[in-house]
Amino acid sequence: MIGNPSALRVEILAGMVTALALIPETISFSILAGVGPGVGLFTSIVFAMAIAITGGRPAMVSAAAGSVALVVAPLVHDHGVEYLIATVLLAGALQIVLARCGVASLLRFIPKSVLTGFVNALAILIFTAQLPHLIDVPWPVYVLVSAGLVIMVVLPRFTNAVPAALVATVLLTLVAVVFSIDVPRVEDEGDPRGGLAGIGLPGVELSWRTLGIIAPYAVGVAFVGLIETLLTAKLVDDITGTPSNHRRESWGQGIANIATGLFGGMGGCAMIGQTMMNVKTCHARTRISVFVAGLVLLCLVTVLGPVLATIPMAALVAVMIAVSAATADWGSLRPSTLRRTPIAETVAMLLTVAVTVWTHNLAIGVFVGVACAGIVWMYRTRSRAGSALEPAV
Repeated sequence: MIGNPSALRVEILAGMVTALALIPETISFSILAGVGPGVGLFTSIVFAMAIAITGGRPAMVSAAAGSVALVVAPLVHDHGVEYLIATVLLAGALQIVLARCGVASLLRFIPKSVLTGFVNALAILIFTAQLPHLIDVPWPVYVLVSAGLVIMVVLPRFTNAVPAALVATVLLTLVAVVFSIDVPRVEDEGDPRGGLAGIGLPGVELSWRTLGIIAPYAVGVAFVGLIETLLTAKLVDDITGTPSNHRRESWGQGIANIATGLFGGMGGCAMIGQTMMNVKTCHARTRISVFVAGLVLLCLVTVLGPVLATIPMAALVAVMIAVSAATADWGSLRPSTLRRTPIAETVAMLLTVAVTVWTHNLAIGVFVGVACAGIVWMYRTRSRAGSALEPAV
């Protein structure tokens, strides 16, 4: 790579574009998790640079992600950021243990119906999390959100060279600033540069009570992060024609989570949208692009912090609504698909969605969905075995 200037240039440019694409969604996911925008931005910086070194799927982008944010949001609301940090550290340790046990390979056997329910539930939760930003707000917010959605839908039909989320965020910020539109902004949620203060351990009591609080969330972060990461890795495998090292990727995700936890971050996992931009649009193929993305993002946050603070929340809401729409597997909901799909698989998918939305916990939803699919499989196996043992008349 170093001896090939042309390939190196592709990787560096891909990393720069990916860094820009990370900004709007990372800030949105920070707010979704209940932490300041700076926490998510610096989490993405540390996570991207760590996974670039330790991960098992070159060119796959990992950073502060929506699925992890949804898992930890109730914890932050009820117990605060210090418990979040402890949770991320424990989740990272669990992922390392799971990698050693080869659980990453087992996750590939999760039924497709459950995975479909997982992504559909994720889409619903991301969308519903935006509703508080659309209730009892000034009317210009609705105009800006509508304009942002139009950009997010129309621009990709003409070009994918520039991230639609980035264009929407920049244009809506310019409009809000130039015309002095009084709407909620990122600075109302916190300082984009006020993220990681330094390396250290969380300020929580080391006790069984603390473990009882953080353990369910840590298990959720570990499993949800690995599921989304392996789903994304499969997409990259198909595009590049090269296999992922699932065990190393799981181990790397654990190391990256521990690194972000030590710096006070919110944890993360692979990001499908940014990965597709890095691999498919920018043609990146190595770890260099991901490391450069983290490095460039660090420079952008350090230099452009005051500018990021002026971004209207309406722009981020528009981005997140578009993300939720892109996340959903609309094909699974078509009447023609539902008619062809066995009723047991449809029930497993719908049950995964229902439990996830009800509990606001992706891990619980997946567990219930897998349990449902397992019960159906055992029933079918037992029925076939019984039929085979019946004497012929």
